[in-house]
Amino acid sequence: MQPNSGVGYKVTRSWWALVLCGVAIVSAPLVGHHSFAVSYIEADTIEVAGDVVEFQYKNPHSWVFVLGQEPFGAPKTYAAEWTSTSQLERSGIERDTLRVGDSVRIWGSPNKNPTDNRIRLRRIERRSDGWHWGQERRDRR
Repeated sequence: MQPNSGVGYKVTRSWWALVLCGVAIVSAPLVGHHSFAVSYIEADTIEVAGDVVEFQYKNPHSWVFVLGQEPFGAPKTYAAEWTSTSQLERSGIERDTLRVGDSVRIWGSPNKNPTDNRIRLRRIERRSDGWHWGQERRDRR
């Protein structure tokens, strides 16, 4: 009989494989979620005014794409990373809350990479009816 070929060895090896699979399954959500501070400058806020060109209502994060203008006037599409659909639903926001063509203003944390057009959405207002979501602007008087 060769070493490590007994029944006990096979059971132990199977048990360890089962434990490792369990750890991988349980820790997958922890690895998948990230801090916004990894990609965005949380201490800064930029404002973008423009029209919604796309609204992706999906998990893990929803996205609002707004055609705005760069500081020097060139058109630019900004991708605003929002929150999960379950969090949006708790705030009364559904798939059809925003539509292509809605004129909006968004405030968000800029990307750490200045050439990246993604921002972290912190506040949004629709101009046509005053609907809004997010933090109140601190500099309003």
